[in-house]
Amino acid sequence: MNRVLTIIFNTPSSKGTIFLLLSLFLIQCSNRYVEGIDRAGTYEYNQGFPEVTGVTAGIVDEITDSTFIELTVEVVYSSLIFKRMGPAYEANILLEISIYDQDNEDEIGSNYQYPLTATLQNQRTSTSNQTFIVNKRYPTPPGDYKVNISVTDLSTNKQTIRTTEAYIPDPSDDISHITNIQIFAKESTDSKSFAPITSYDLSQTADSLLFRFQVTNNKSGEPLLLNTRLLKFRSDTSAARPLSYPNYTPSSLPYIGITYSKYDVVSTSTRLISQNGNVSIEFYFPGLERGNYRFEVYTDEQEGESNLYRAREFSLKSKNYPSLRTPKELAAPLIYLMEKDDHEKLMSISDSNELKKEIDRFWLNNIKNQRIAQNVIELYYERVEEANKQFSNFKEGWKTDMGMMYILFGPPRYVTTSINDVMWSYSTNLADPETNFVFRNPKVKSKFYPFDNYILQRNQQYFSIHYQQIQNWLSGSILRDNL
Repeated sequence: MNRVLTIIFNTPSSKGTIFLLLSLFLIQCSNRYVEGIDRAGTYEYNQGFPEVTGVTAGIVDEITDSTFIELTVEVVYSSLIFKRMGPAYEANILLEISIYDQDNEDEIGSNYQYPLTATLQNQRTSTSNQTFIVNKRYPTPPGDYKVNISVTDLSTNKQTIRTTEAYIPDPSDDISHITNIQIFAKESTDSKSFAPITSYDLSQTADSLLFRFQVTNNKSGEPLLLNTRLLKFRSDTSAARPLSYPNYTPSSLPYIGITYSKYDVVSTSTRLISQNGNVSIEFYFPGLERGNYRFEVYTDEQEGESNLYRAREFSLKSKNYPSLRTPKELAAPLIYLMEKDDHEKLMSISDSNELKKEIDRFWLNNIKNQRIAQNVIELYYERVEEANKQFSNFKEGWKTDMGMMYILFGPPRYVTTSINDVMWSYSTNLADPETNFVFRNPKVKSKFYPFDNYILQRNQQYFSIHYQQIQNWLSGSILRDNL
């Protein structure tokens, strides 16, 4: 019998900042629980290479108890080389999938190859952030698996590799299990179609989210108490401050980035699973706000408890992330070129048409030549989008210190790295204080803190170079002179 429980949350069941006590902090601190948190992949941008995200999940068929791995891969169209083929445009890629049993590392994994062709009727789509999606299922015995996803653009032979993990419970044993949590999204209230989410970052085009997982309970006469929580973490959402401002204090949120010990409880539920066997459960959340979230599923079961906590973290970012399409999205990054008061006034305009007119006025009032202004605008927003792809963490990449520097100054000539520091150099003189910028990562990236948060080491001596760079943009000379 196919059993699916669907739970819909129209409004938060509880909300309020929670300061965790030690007795409740096990989920945050224990290695066992941290291992149960899935963040999927983030954008790993490498210019000229296929942009790939992928996600896997272990699935048990509710009727036959057969087990398999479900795989979804997304490839961004604009990262591929399309060629005109008659009335259409085609890009040829090679998708390679390798599945390895993590409990038997000496065994040769299963390998699959798929020559694929992405066909588009509109050339404009080939330069967009829309994606080519591949879904596959592989019959696989119960266990823990590592899945390597390789995508090669056959026009350039450039290859991108991503790695994911999948857990498949054994439906025949007498220990309760919870599978990986899958996220699906639909883009409008009228649509009934949910698409799988393959990364940590989601755009707010998603009208609603669907969480799906499975629970196995083969202990006759022993119901399983299942708890779920949707948490929203306190995290920095501000744009980077100017180069000559004081450095952030260690206690400030921009310095900390994201605080896993402080969060809002968006919703909670408790459900008794009384039937034996495998049950699919769905949770439906419409209209979530931007932010960083964790959806948790856990039980009070003690036996085999490593299988009884699962969580999926995700971040809702701007509406068309990583692109910028709406006037509000286009206005926000202008904070790096405008006075604070002027930018606040711009962002306060609620009418989209009027806001778009004000953005155009801003550019044309500064750059008198319309053709030059168009080229500057294209360059500026191209860098904003690239910053989103390269530097996003708990917030959009354009808001980070590295994102701000990349937008204003472009890519550095040289990058020098150490354990916690990165130096960007914009000249051959690595000792010039006005062309070398140091970023410091206050917290090492790990499974407990999964982000890089490189913070610019600010200095008053940067005032003149920062001011001059803004003038380069506002005069249009950025097309000729960078730094």
